[in-house]
Amino acid sequence: MSKPVSRKAALKKKEEIAGYLFALPAILGLLIWTIGPMVASLGISLTDWQILSAAKWVGFDNYRTVITEDLFFKKSLLVTFYFAIGSVVFTMLASIVVALFMNYGVRGQAAFRTIFYLPTIVPIVASSMLWVWLFNPDFGLLNTVLKSVGLPTLMWIYDEATVIPSLILMSMWGCGSAALIILAGLQDVPKHLLEAVEIDGGNGWHKFRYVTIPMITPVIFFNLVMGLIGSLQAFAQAYVMTGGGPNNGTLFYVYLIYREAFQYNHFGYASALSWILFALIAALTAGVFKSSKAWVHYGGGK
Repeated sequence: MSKPVSRKAALKKKEEIAGYLFALPAILGLLIWTIGPMVASLGISLTDWQILSAAKWVGFDNYRTVITEDLFFKKSLLVTFYFAIGSVVFTMLASIVVALFMNYGVRGQAAFRTIFYLPTIVPIVASSMLWVWLFNPDFGLLNTVLKSVGLPTLMWIYDEATVIPSLILMSMWGCGSAALIILAGLQDVPKHLLEAVEIDGGNGWHKFRYVTIPMITPVIFFNLVMGLIGSLQAFAQAYVMTGGGPNNGTLFYVYLIYREAFQYNHFGYASALSWILFALIAALTAGVFKSSKAWVHYGGGK
């Protein structure tokens, strides 16, 4: 009786070893390319290091300077939160509208899915160059359209007052991936619940407000978290399209980190900024997760 048991244990041991070997590349990648740089960045944030000179230990001075003295830090926070809130809200609304349109059963739905998803796979640098042309106040397409209908033209990304709304408009262009996720949620809404609303005399709005929206709150929650994290790390738009201007109007937080690290060689200071951003994103994400208990509906009731 002991031999089969022993053979089974040996086989299980071999499977465990094989599992660890298969997982080893991913574990090593995580340690070398993610955890390692994070630990190094934390150590660098406690120094004054300008890459060509030896690092000098300064403790928490970088963090104190960021929070109490750096005016660009406050400006970049305001700009980043302005963009993040506008981008998340309007992109989410656009995604829901597009998903409802595709869920309505229009002909050629597969083609529409492709069309709406295409902007998502365009590299951000390429799309930024395209939108620079669209926003051009002299010969851009948007001002041409405004002129053709008799409306005043705008300076778009060349005016501090309109630059962030312009970038929010640009971010809505990439609503396709979120729309497809919401569409999957819409197609899982139980038909019997919609029929129950009809039997009770409800109209289309009642079905949308009291059945559809609650049933797709898990996908809205997912898109909200991913959109918030992504928009708080916006960088390419400012780097390619505006250079942080006009008048630091697009000085996104990550652009400030880039500027401190790679233009001024303040690697210790930039690392401190990075860890503050990490803490902010972690706190906001935790807040969204905590609030989800009040508004996200799961089919299992949890």
